[in-house]
Amino acid sequence: MPASTTPQVPPQNETGPRVGSEPRPEQVSEPRLEPRVDPDARPTTAQSRGADTRALTQLLFAQLKDLEPGTREHSRVRGALIEANLPLVRYAAARFRSRNEPMEDVVQVGTIGLINAIDRFDPERGVQFPTFAMPTVVGEIKRYFRDNVRTVHVPRRLHELWVQVTGATEDLTTAHGRTPTTAEIAERLKISEDEVLACIEAGRSYHATSLEAAQEGDGLPGLLDRLGYEDPALAGVEHRDLVRHLLVQLPEREQRILMLRYYNNLTQSQISQELGVSQMHVSRLLARSFARLRSANRIEA
Repeated sequence: MPASTTPQVPPQNETGPRVGSEPRPEQVSEPRLEPRVDPDARPTTAQSRGADTRALTQLLFAQLKDLEPGTREHSRVRGALIEANLPLVRYAAARFRSRNEPMEDVVQVGTIGLINAIDRFDPERGVQFPTFAMPTVVGEIKRYFRDNVRTVHVPRRLHELWVQVTGATEDLTTAHGRTPTTAEIAERLKISEDEVLACIEAGRSYHATSLEAAQEGDGLPGLLDRLGYEDPALAGVEHRDLVRHLLVQLPEREQRILMLRYYNNLTQSQISQELGVSQMHVSRLLARSFARLRSANRIEA
């Protein structure tokens, strides 16, 4: 009996369309295009924060204008203005970071200037508040350094000239790649070298060092312990030199009589015995020596 033959159905391609199903349209993946954003047009966090602060400041000033000074609401809005503009004070205080003064103190002084600027600001003049407030804040900080920080006060003109000397020094250092000389600074500012030196010395006069304070780092005692003292015999140095100069002009015998009388503390009687002369003769020689010394001293004077 012949084997039954079953018709072979060829296998369908997995990727091909299935029997009884509609062919799906071919899908083509296309690259996604994102809109291009100009980085300059996107505000940074600092810029947006500054814009928010300016908008808030304008709003608060608009409210403050309609409030009666001294009221609780006026104080609240005024305090909000101060708090909103504290970054402006910190920015101004950072310019004085090299003055070796606690930054908290500088910020407090700058806040006083900010309060004065808030009280005097007029929104109707069309000026931005930071532009108006910055000179007041910086001026208050400079006044603090000028009047309170310096323990050694210098003339105001010398202090202002010192600021110019400092700026010229920085410019010349950048231009020449080295520290400028006094002559170069004087030529740049059209002033004398003595004025430049005086300004440099004035710039160091912010604090007076205690004489009893120990020197940091080198382990040396205080400056008071290293200062010299006045020698009690110092006043006699000039006199001794003058007497030595006058004595050499006397005869040898009179020099010896003076040495025996005033250096060996011998009496005239002892001197007469030492020299083998009378006491009266010793007295006359001493009187004559004194007259010569006085005469020579008047001539030298």
